[in-house]
Amino acid sequence: MALSNIDAIDRKILAVLRRDGRITNARLAEEVGLSPSACLMRHKRLEREGIITGYRAELSLDQLRPTMRVLLEITLSRHSPEDFRVLETALCADPRVTEAGEVSGRIDYYASLCLHDTTELRDFIDTLTVKAPVIESVNSHVVLHLAKRSGAPPLE
Repeated sequence: MALSNIDAIDRKILAVLRRDGRITNARLAEEVGLSPSACLMRHKRLEREGIITGYRAELSLDQLRPTMRVLLEITLSRHSPEDFRVLETALCADPRVTEAGEVSGRIDYYASLCLHDTTELRDFIDTLTVKAPVIESVNSHVVLHLAKRSGAPPLE
């Protein structure tokens, strides 16, 4: 769907749903100034067209288990499309990787991890370098304090 097809009411619906994905349709309709049936039709259209891609619960992982957040900087020794695919496949297959991406600059990839401890970090890096032998170097940064959790970027 082209961005031009999203109007101000759709943006209001999206903003409210980002804040509270469990809001009732009646309350959502009230907040955006629509009838419940018109609101539900727009909401369903936004889902159908792939603008809304899912709903999830935010958990306080620190209350469930020991948690260490780590940022990795990964540099490859070669830069063929296959080398990038192998690394990306290894990163995407591991549920401890919460975010990963190819970047410009002095490194090739970054990855954000959620682990138990430094032993698990060492094992993760060892396993990753076996799965993606094209890795030249991995620098890790343990997050000491999370000043802001990842949030949704602005809609505008």
